[in-house]
Amino acid sequence: MNPLLELKHVNKEYQAVKAVNDVSFKVPAGCIFGLLGPNGAGKTSMIRIITGITRADSGEVLLNGTNTLNIKDPSIGYMPEERGLYKKMKVGEQLIYLCRLRGFSKADAEKEVVQWMRKFEIENWWNKKVEELSKGMSQKIQFIATVVHRPKLIILDEPFSGLDPINSNLIKDEIINLKNQGSSILFSTHRMEQVEEMCEEIVLINKGKIILDGKVLDIRERFKENKFEIITSEKISDSIIQKYNLVEFAPLNYSFQIQDLSIIKSRTRELLQEDISLRSFKELLPTFNQLFIQIVNQSNHE
Repeated sequence: MNPLLELKHVNKEYQAVKAVNDVSFKVPAGCIFGLLGPNGAGKTSMIRIITGITRADSGEVLLNGTNTLNIKDPSIGYMPEERGLYKKMKVGEQLIYLCRLRGFSKADAEKEVVQWMRKFEIENWWNKKVEELSKGMSQKIQFIATVVHRPKLIILDEPFSGLDPINSNLIKDEIINLKNQGSSILFSTHRMEQVEEMCEEIVLINKGKIILDGKVLDIRERFKENKFEIITSEKISDSIIQKYNLVEFAPLNYSFQIQDLSIIKSRTRELLQEDISLRSFKELLPTFNQLFIQIVNQSNHE
């Protein structure tokens, strides 16, 4: 299957600084794709190139195999980190206006806007001006403005910034719903827990270059350290802790590490034969927060 979005050897330089350095990746259709990196890594520069706001110095950006990407394309929805709503306009009027810019009739635009405002339970905001809204409220309106015209490619730059946990979950659920309806979502975030919960694939960028990419599950498998966790109902004796080199990292939570995975079955049997009230046993895979710090730090020292 052809990717919905593809970047081929994209480069962008500002005053002799490589903001985007030979970047290539593919975003499949119907996928939640994470664009990750520390501050100043080149994420926003890349998003601006993808949306056509900025032209690349070289390389190609293809949407459905065609090099005609433009932010005005109705198949694209873009939510920038610097939010772009008209502060003096009323919420309902503004959303209908933005929907009509994407080719909707007035009746169809109003129908879509009403549906989204009901979904978010914000019908009473219809006649409020944007300047009257809190940051979190504005964020929800900006999200609706980004997706109301049902784009195939949705680009979200820090979509959870400024949101409380309830509204973060609301936006997260809608992103997943949009993905299930066939849209691809490319989103930039600093929140690694959102990456683990939502993303199927990622690219990690530092100093304008890709330093890690692939499927989230494959990446966690690739960097695992053969660590295992056991949780018990009672404290383990010091003699057993020493015998198996266990580390108690929380009350009744222990971990151990082995170099040779082939002995894990025998090690498990040995532990079960000990006088241990075992509640659970599982492999510990690195979190994306740990991987982010590790790989970015390695990249900075290369």
